[in-house]
Amino acid sequence: MNKGILLSGGMDSISLAYWKRPEIAITIDYGQAAAETEIRTSSVIAKELGIEHHIIEIDCSSLGSGDLINSKAIKESPSSEWWPYRNQLLITLACMKGISLGIIELMIGSVKSDGFHKDGTSEFYARMNSLMEYQEGNIRISSPCIEMSTVELIQKSGIPKSLLHWAHSCHTSNEPCGKCRGCNKYGQTLNELYAE
Repeated sequence: MNKGILLSGGMDSISLAYWKRPEIAITIDYGQAAAETEIRTSSVIAKELGIEHHIIEIDCSSLGSGDLINSKAIKESPSSEWWPYRNQLLITLACMKGISLGIIELMIGSVKSDGFHKDGTSEFYARMNSLMEYQEGNIRISSPCIEMSTVELIQKSGIPKSLLHWAHSCHTSNEPCGKCRGCNKYGQTLNELYAE
């Protein structure tokens, strides 16, 4: 029986992978603009940590909205990067793959600031856990760092700078745009961690 992680290649998920060292990582190309770099980064991290890495490719871009597909956000969007029901979709896809890999727990790298969206809250993950445990497969959904900031997670994990700098946080491109919420978070986090 294995533990798995949804590995996006961002600061939070790679720090969680370094900290918890699950046996399996799953990265999903669901049609997001930065998929190529997210996969490349996740592959490097998984190889470095000796984690079995699986990639799912399924184009859901026609269902997306906002920065993650470089389009205008729909009117219901609470922010420019919001993609309707995205975390629910990603967890479902990862569990669909994970059941055949013997995964009994899927870890998600959400942190406290992700609570800006309902699908980044501890309540959401508790509901997803109940749903996935109820169904055949009985996969547990956990969010070990949901009460931490990104800085706290990085410090707790002990991830070295050399690996952390692989993180790709840009929402809009395979090259950091330097302007989106993801790039801003990346810069602010490094500044808080390492600024002299």
